[in-house]
Amino acid sequence: MGNQKQKWTTEEEEALRAGVAKHGTGKWKNILKDPDFALSLSQRSNIDLKDKWRNMGISTAAHSSKEKIRIPRVKAITAGPLTNGQNSASASLIDDDKDGKTAPRYNAMIFEALTAIKDSNGADISAILNFIERRHEVPQNFRRSLSSKLRRLVLQGKLEKVQNCYKIKRPAMLGTKTPTPKQKDIRSRPPQNSGFAITRETVEEAARTTARKVAEAENKSSVAAEAVREAERITKMAEENELMLQFVKEIYDQCSRGEVLLLA
Repeated sequence: MGNQKQKWTTEEEEALRAGVAKHGTGKWKNILKDPDFALSLSQRSNIDLKDKWRNMGISTAAHSSKEKIRIPRVKAITAGPLTNGQNSASASLIDDDKDGKTAPRYNAMIFEALTAIKDSNGADISAILNFIERRHEVPQNFRRSLSSKLRRLVLQGKLEKVQNCYKIKRPAMLGTKTPTPKQKDIRSRPPQNSGFAITRETVEEAARTTARKVAEAENKSSVAAEAVREAERITKMAEENELMLQFVKEIYDQCSRGEVLLLA
């Protein structure tokens, strides 16, 4: 399963760090089974993860003083003019991520895309990838690296994931106030929500009423069919009684004329 001679990629190291942050040190099997990291670490075993994590710890301790001095700082590249609050948010988020040489650069691309897309519901990974590929040169397998970066930023609390979309977690991180919605938005949204609720309740009530009427109609149909069968039975009995009465009358007429009848 693992190949110790294969060099670890940046994506694998990012997945290992995120897995340890989520499950803890020593939970290598849990990290490999986690669907968030299984794809990135598909070529590694639990022994590989253990050895790599020990080596990463030794390397970090040996070069800690140099890393403090040589912290890469990449300035966010914006596609258009941004507000002061947006520039401050992007710069703060980028400077906080100092693991690896390419992490700040990729994070800058992610925040640039989320800031430029300006969707209140956030943007999915395809929209973010398309934005970045139109403005930057990225590797062929950049989608996998992008997925790993997005997961890590969510774990760090810098992004929030809503369904399949990502957006910048501004209030919790920067302490800024949530913009008050415009008066036009406040007026337009409640009728839409209430209209949808009324329509749904009306449909449900109509469905219940229809089901009740269908049941009543079936019951009446059953009663009507039973009444028809009873009417047919009575009609048949009446015909038989009519024939019997006609027969008795003929016998009476013959007897009245003095004729002798022989009954078999």
